[in-house]
Amino acid sequence: MIEIVDLHKAFGRNHVLRGANLKVEKGESMVVIGGSGSGKSVLIKHIIGTLKPDSGSILIDGVDIAKLSENELYETRKRFGMLFQMAALFDSMKVWENVAFALMRHGKLKEKDAKEIASEKLRMVGLMGVEDLMPSELSGGMKKRVGLARAIAHSPEILLYDEPTTGLDPIMADAINDLIIEMKQRLSVTSVAITHDMHSAYKIADRIAMLYEGSIIATGTPDEIKNTDNAIVRQFITGSAVGPIKIEGVTA
Repeated sequence: MIEIVDLHKAFGRNHVLRGANLKVEKGESMVVIGGSGSGKSVLIKHIIGTLKPDSGSILIDGVDIAKLSENELYETRKRFGMLFQMAALFDSMKVWENVAFALMRHGKLKEKDAKEIASEKLRMVGLMGVEDLMPSELSGGMKKRVGLARAIAHSPEILLYDEPTTGLDPIMADAINDLIIEMKQRLSVTSVAITHDMHSAYKIADRIAMLYEGSIIATGTPDEIKNTDNAIVRQFITGSAVGPIKIEGVTA
């Protein structure tokens, strides 16, 4: 369903992606791991089309979205839902308005109908009776759930997750992981998540890919990644300061 082919992207002299290749099958849950600054966010922004590559292709069902017109890309993005790293809720809007934002803006639904859909999606993520609260009244975990409800509000085919467990305590992070699995099963969506949280990666992934120095250096099931003999991957997944990955500002 999603195929990234020889993707390159640089910002000035900073070459972030250097020939990245990745294929995600329909209905699969792919997790991309990698260190801070490795290019995970840049990769996911290319998948949804908010960044254009310097070279290479991003194919969605065989269509290269980098070559689409603005109108065509706009239509393609309707197939996506995205949970942002910090939920990215609008502080001035009530919870239900956040969830229904795209429905009202693009679907031109009446307020009553949009609120009903928002309430339904909030129930799906385990939130009830919060429709009229403001984001400032929510905990971090609740904000993530509202963000997820917004991501699924228009019944997308593809869900993207940007560091879904960042900023959460271990128990709430695990609850979000369970929700991600539940959304995949209930909605039959294709999922791509980026994270450096290995507990989350092992739990939600059908396959895991590691991004390092601008390219995908390993792909496999959680068990294959756990048992890898790739020294770079092994250092990352075990969190060791000793190994081929150099820590900026630290000398051996």
